[in-house]
Amino acid sequence: MSVPTGADIEALCSKCGDVWHVVVAKVGEDIVRVICKECGAQHRYRNPKGITPPRRSSSSTSSPPRSPRAHAVVQRFDTPAVAADLSKPARTYKATERFAVGERVEHPTFGTGVVESVELSKMTVFFAVGRKVLVMAKATEASGGLSRPKPFEHKPAGPPPDAKAGESTEE
Repeated sequence: MSVPTGADIEALCSKCGDVWHVVVAKVGEDIVRVICKECGAQHRYRNPKGITPPRRSSSSTSSPPRSPRAHAVVQRFDTPAVAADLSKPARTYKATERFAVGERVEHPTFGTGVVESVELSKMTVFFAVGRKVLVMAKATEASGGLSRPKPFEHKPAGPPPDAKAGESTEE
């Protein structure tokens, strides 16, 4: 006997423990999702009697068992690539400041780390939780970075470049 969508059915609710539900979704003849009539929770169908129908194979031919996929090796580093400058205290991280390679940085989320590399406006920092790329202040003109161009001076327009001197256009 097939149970249509929208029909009442017994299913165990994990939220309130009630058994009366309404069928919401089916795949073929199998009931997949139900809504609890007591609390309104929507969940997958669980037969209260614990009887589960045997799973049908999607293909009639038997296929060989799959071999497990090879997982990529995760490369972990236990120490930073550069030595930390322990003579100076760790500086609190601020995106508006610049940092140098080897400086220690105190980040509010990641903890204390060591600056491994510095680019124009970002740095790679080694923390105990892993490497993180953080923003920092851009390089100033004195440190060889880019600067804002000077404003363009507007001059009054002269005669067009193709006009000949002394000619008049009136006849």
